[in-house]
Amino acid sequence: MAAAMAGAVDLAAVKARSEAAARARSAPPPDPATPAGVPGSAVVDVTEATFQAEVLDRSFQVPVVLDLWAEWCQPCKQLSPILERLAAEGDGAWVLAKIDVDANPALAQGLRVQGIPAVKAVWQGQLVAEFSGAIPEEQARQFVTELVQVTTGGAVPGAPEGAAPEPDDPRLDAAEAALERGDLPAAEAAYQAILAEEPDHPEAGLALRQVQLFRRAEEAGPNALAAADAAPDDVEAQTRAADFLLGTGNVDEAFARLVDVVRRTSGEDRDRARTHLVELFGIVGDDDPRVGAARRQLTAALF
Repeated sequence: MAAAMAGAVDLAAVKARSEAAARARSAPPPDPATPAGVPGSAVVDVTEATFQAEVLDRSFQVPVVLDLWAEWCQPCKQLSPILERLAAEGDGAWVLAKIDVDANPALAQGLRVQGIPAVKAVWQGQLVAEFSGAIPEEQARQFVTELVQVTTGGAVPGAPEGAAPEPDDPRLDAAEAALERGDLPAAEAAYQAILAEEPDHPEAGLALRQVQLFRRAEEAGPNALAAADAAPDDVEAQTRAADFLLGTGNVDEAFARLVDVVRRTSGEDRDRARTHLVELFGIVGDDDPRVGAARRQLTAALF
């Protein structure tokens, strides 16, 4: 399975995820007996109007696999029937959401679709895995099997037997509950408590850095941009503005601002800007192509 998607999340998304989770709790689960293509079934056609309910909200019940296709795409006609068959066999363990990219260009753009067929998995409102191109049924089955195991701990009917998935860490529950209610200080404290017991915890370290970024962004507020523009040589003002930009999802702008500071400064100021930028790289993750591009820009600015 593709690596988990990393990156900053809009602070407003914390509240949005909580509301989506509440809607999902009150909605009936997907019903395999519902005819394919209609809301509530294991295979559903999704438009811009139904994306919130059928993908984002539904992903708080089961993982949702997006099949991005077009009528003219021949590889799509190979992959889509495989995914539809697997979804029907899945007995409601996951949902296949089919999106015609020609009919829904805004969705394709928002999902950063560069070619089709493209398959992306959504869990609890976030992209967690993806692949592109037509793949054999065995690989597609492995993809959805691992997705269900990793997200819900469940099993997909017909999946090959293998090692049992790692159990969820109950210590993360308090932090995730705090995030859902928008309590960033409580989430930060919960992650810090985990790291105090287990400094090398595989999830808590990155999660803590992300929450700390969200708190800095919240404290900085939108006024941070005006303050930074008014004081271009104030490194602290520039890092606060970059934090706000990253915390609100403007990744490229956050990186570009600090690269520009590195380019224009020297000595201690330059080192502070560089160090902060590298910290932001770690929060977004090296798998994100925007990090690779910004690293190259940073190297050029330094040398």
